[in-house]
Amino acid sequence: MPDHYAVSLSYLTSLAVGLLIGLERERHRESKAGVRTFALIAILGTLCAMLGEKTDSPWMLATGLVVSVGGVLAAYLSAPTSPPDQGTTTVMASGLTYCLGAAVWLGYSGLVIAVAIVVTTLLHYKSQLEGFSVRLNQTDMASLLQFAVLSLVILPVVPNRGFGPYGALNPYHLWMMVVLISAVSLAGYVAWRLLGGKGPVLLLGALGGLVSSTATTLVYSRGARGKPELEGTAATVILLANLVVLLRLSVLGAAVMPSILPTMLPVMGAGLLAALPIAWMTWRRHAEGPALENPELTNPTDLPVALGFGAAYAAVLVAAAWLNDLAGMAGVYAVAMVSGLTDVDAISLSSYRLFGDGSITAAGAVMTIVVAVCSNAVVKATIVFVVGGRSLGMKCVAGFGAMVAALLAVALAMLA
Repeated sequence: MPDHYAVSLSYLTSLAVGLLIGLERERHRESKAGVRTFALIAILGTLCAMLGEKTDSPWMLATGLVVSVGGVLAAYLSAPTSPPDQGTTTVMASGLTYCLGAAVWLGYSGLVIAVAIVVTTLLHYKSQLEGFSVRLNQTDMASLLQFAVLSLVILPVVPNRGFGPYGALNPYHLWMMVVLISAVSLAGYVAWRLLGGKGPVLLLGALGGLVSSTATTLVYSRGARGKPELEGTAATVILLANLVVLLRLSVLGAAVMPSILPTMLPVMGAGLLAALPIAWMTWRRHAEGPALENPELTNPTDLPVALGFGAAYAAVLVAAAWLNDLAGMAGVYAVAMVSGLTDVDAISLSSYRLFGDGSITAAGAVMTIVVAVCSNAVVKATIVFVVGGRSLGMKCVAGFGAMVAALLAVALAMLA
């Protein structure tokens, strides 16, 4: 890349970052800095970084930061504003924008763009974030703090070596999986809480499936029992919640063992493509029906829940390694069938681990996950029939059946 082109691209990137953040600030009439000011601040950051590098003067960057933030701060001090904006957020945003402009010159353009988007999002969703913090109860805060401590404080000091049979129990790896599962579940829970538990029932049902598909199936089955007018909506939500499991497992695969995705994604995609049309048709037939009350979800980062999953994952990991050594893949499938009766995450993560260790093939790992998902689908269908009644069960069984059939067909084809 020619030098003049690289320089021009750096300044254009800074301009874009400044305009993006400035456009958001411009929407607030009480703000003392808007789109032009933030664009200039970002460009100044790039210019000061360039001059500091060329003149070998580290003070150039510091001077530019003081000028940028000081100018915005002086504007607020000379003409104070009343709530909702007393200047703190805008002053901090100006300093951050200057630093982003400087980082562009230092070669971090990709990271700068990502950070700028996140910053703009945080600024834009002020009321939603404030409402979310208000809706958090004491239990939620305690669970979130536990999650932060256990993942950011304790995880780094956990021993990172194998213990027990087959060296399968690595405390660091075990707890990393606990943190990963909690994080994925927490993402769905936070999104649900940001919506305040209100909104399109299908969206909230899907988010509920991200947190706990079993809980969502149980709650909606109970809510629609004896209410034929609600069965269509409940059936759609239950199917979506359980289809989200396929997406959840794909995300876990991408995080833990990306090399399995070429084998796994066609299988998961087949399950989704087979069942989504059935869920859509069920929804269309009952879209005009009465609303179904949205359930209350519990925080998935609760310490007892996390420890329980860690214990279950350790047990499944040892059992899968032992039975794979004793009976080959048949033993692993047996563990998957039993484990899938209650949870699919533990056996899925165990399958990724066995594949990573070279104990089983990618097709064998995916087939293990499919067996667990199918076993779990049978349990969910049983819950619907028992809790929600035969009528609701019949509305769900076609979707569950299509998903199971597609998963097995494509997974078996890969094994052949």
